Amino acid sequence: MGSIKGLGPFVKGELLFDEKDYGKPISEKLSMVLRRYTSKNDFANIAIRSNVSFSTIRDVVYRTNSLTKLNANAISLLIHAAFENSFAYKLQAEGDIIFLSDLLKL
Repeated sequence: MGSIKGLGPFVKGELLFDEKDYGKPISEKLSMVLRRYTSKNDFANIAIRSNVSFSTIRDVVYRTNSLTKLNANAISLLIHAAFENSFAYKLQAEGDIIFLSDLLKL
């Protein structure tokens, strides 16, 4: 299975968020997961793709700014990036476990 990175903004905010989600910060859980699995580079790349400023994306992720219909697409793209990055971290961790267990002769 190949990566879906670079295929374009297929993830739309209106598919992920309900009307009740707008006008308030994202959930603490979503904020935590986005901070864990995305980087400043992800923020910058998504800012370019979505025409939403880096600072707006950062502020929504850190819950100092509310989710709006204007920034929802950027946050949706960030969720997609976090999803892909979480798989990459998992695969890297599995490889590291094998390497370390070989070193430890486990």
